[in-house]
Amino acid sequence: MVLNEARSLLEQLTPLKQDCGTLCGGACCRSLEGEATGMLLFPGEEDDYVGLDGWQLTETKQGWLVSCPGTCDRSIRPLACRIFPLLPVLREDGVHVAVDARARAVCPLSRQGRAAMDQDFVEAVRQVGILLAGDEEQRTMLRQLTDIQDELVALRKRIRGK
Repeated sequence: MVLNEARSLLEQLTPLKQDCGTLCGGACCRSLEGEATGMLLFPGEEDDYVGLDGWQLTETKQGWLVSCPGTCDRSIRPLACRIFPLLPVLREDGVHVAVDARARAVCPLSRQGRAAMDQDFVEAVRQVGILLAGDEEQRTMLRQLTDIQDELVALRKRIRGK
């Protein structure tokens, strides 16, 4: 399964060589009470979280959203958690890695950009994108995420008057 291979590429890599959660108090692992927050799952991942203690699945128009209990066995993290705060995006010339525009609200690293992150991690996220782009269902998800990213970037530019 392509998802398992993608997850394994990031099994030992994180944005920093140390626990980046110490910078923000693990903000990406906390759900906002009363709101449908969490990580958007890639197609096929939802089955991995059904019935797991403390994990909550919510179906949205974009797909399945999972909220974690706040701490987890890192080996069961969803792919979205593993690539956070980056995002593989599809462009005409291939897969690129962008800082996920949705991450800016919670992740201090996202405001610093890719250069502030472990470059092995950045490259692994690119490899994940290439791998997912080779699977029709996952490529559709990457296109959806790329569209969301592009909309948020365009909105930010309009707000800033650029």
